[in-house]
Amino acid sequence: MNKSIGNRIINSFLIIIVLTVSIIDTLLITGYRQYYYSAIESNMRYRLDNAVDVYQKNYSLYPLEDLAKEQIDLIPRSDHFQVQIINSKGDVLSDSLGVFQDNVLLYTDVRKALEGNVSSRVGVVDYSKDSIMSLSAPLKNNNNHIVGVLRYSVSLSQVNDQIRTITLILLGMSLLVIFVILLVSMVLARSIVNPIKELTAVAEKMADGHYRERAKLERDDELGKLGYTLNTLAEEVLKKDQIKNDFISSISHELRTPLTSIKGWASILMNLQEDEWELYEEGLNIIQNESDRLAKMVEELLDFSRYISGRISLDKEMFNIASTCEAVCTQMEPKARLAHVRLIKDIENPVAIFIGDENRIKQLLINLLDNAIKFTNDHGWVKLSTYVEKDHFIILVSDNGVGISKDDLDHVKEKFYKGKHSKSHSGIGLSIADEIVKLHGGQMDIYSELNVGTTIKISLALEEKEETSEK
Repeated sequence: MNKSIGNRIINSFLIIIVLTVSIIDTLLITGYRQYYYSAIESNMRYRLDNAVDVYQKNYSLYPLEDLAKEQIDLIPRSDHFQVQIINSKGDVLSDSLGVFQDNVLLYTDVRKALEGNVSSRVGVVDYSKDSIMSLSAPLKNNNNHIVGVLRYSVSLSQVNDQIRTITLILLGMSLLVIFVILLVSMVLARSIVNPIKELTAVAEKMADGHYRERAKLERDDELGKLGYTLNTLAEEVLKKDQIKNDFISSISHELRTPLTSIKGWASILMNLQEDEWELYEEGLNIIQNESDRLAKMVEELLDFSRYISGRISLDKEMFNIASTCEAVCTQMEPKARLAHVRLIKDIENPVAIFIGDENRIKQLLINLLDNAIKFTNDHGWVKLSTYVEKDHFIILVSDNGVGISKDDLDHVKEKFYKGKHSKSHSGIGLSIADEIVKLHGGQMDIYSELNVGTTIKISLALEEKEETSEK
């Protein structure tokens, strides 16, 4: 794949290295060229200055033409340099190489020298294929008038050959560096891409439902952390999946029990004799009770579905929540008496005005009291306490029942979670209760100790806040 992370890493390294090497090579080659050219120019300038001094001291009284014809040997020469004497009109009067050009005024160094400046030039000439460097200086007579130009020139072929050699060496070293960096980047890319490929393969298997697959990365870096997170995610999915399966199994059993009872008694009632009226009445009562139980479970499932999908709404109104708590406690008294459990109510403030959905609050309290009674042994007690703390109405539902284990306590409010106790049913009661509290902008906390008892604390704001608005 051209767009893979490995190729991107390699391409990025190559682009950076090629740019860096190119810049360094350009600077080095330019520096070498400037260094050699400056050395040659300095050498020529030294010789040219000496020659001009000799001319000014000894020959400035004579016409330049006579000097060029008769006294040219008095000016210092060099085997490496071409020396020219040029008059003010641009005519070459003397040339150490015997090359007399007619167009020397085309050269910038000659023109600037005739204007009184010492000037250099690098370029080509008509009589040579090599690039040359020229340095021209004005010659003045004893009246300080410019009468001509003394010009030194030297071939740059040897210097340019050296620069080309250095350039080739630098290019060779650069290619070697790029090759080494390419190998290093490939190794580095593999060290990054291979773990990502492994994580991707594991993630794809998990996406297909194989949640028991695990990433086997033992790295102390971001990829290792990603692998650990992926494994943790798979474990959580398995755990949630198991909870969901347990919930389905549990709710199926809970629904089957009343249905079996209803069907069984319906069959019995169909075959009763006229003198078996008492059995007939008992059967009808059982069918009615089981139907109510079944309807309650179905209603819980419907509520649970609405809460999960976020489709639940509150029918808010102002009501006395303390009075509601007392009414629910009275309603649950018969059930507690049948279970041989003492139901205690402690309503501290008889009046506490609350804005919310009274029916949902009743559902919440019935759910909590029903659970407390169910998990409290014979001759135990369940207590409903309320009080006002600052601007919050506090509801406490306590019991001295079987309690909740530490392992279950962290999960009892989770959707689908069912406790390990034999009396645990669908596992959605506390989840619905928690959702009702949250919809009213409150908070529900559970404190419990195994074989000691459980206390559920609900805190509801008495003043309507923005977060308690209907969903």
